[in-house]
Amino acid sequence: QVTMTQSPESLSVTPGEKVTIRCTASSIISSSYVSWYQQKSGQAPKLLIYRASTLASGVPARFSSSGSGTAYTLSISSVEADDAADYYCLQTHSSPLTCSGSKVKGQNKRILA
Repeated sequence: QVTMTQSPESLSVTPGEKVTIRCTASSIISSSYVSWYQQKSGQAPKLLIYRASTLASGVPARFSSSGSGTAYTLSISSVEADDAADYYCLQTHSSPLTCSGSKVKGQNKRILA
């Protein structure tokens, strides 16, 4: 089983800051099978990025991702209040499918949760 581990688990940011979330796989996987999801409170998960670096339709350009092997990164170049959400990396390289999540919070209000 491939384990996905994200860091940091929690991060405090203010609007306009750059956010970087790292996802590490326990063994080498093909980048074609790594995707990132955003889940806002009370909503279903939304696909942000697939094949490690391809933005899904309608996703703002402030989101980007890269990686290969065991190391993958999601970046938000200038975080906005509307980005409040949980962020997950998912691997579909091998069964069972596994994912991990990160929480990012603002100083005075929740920016990402």
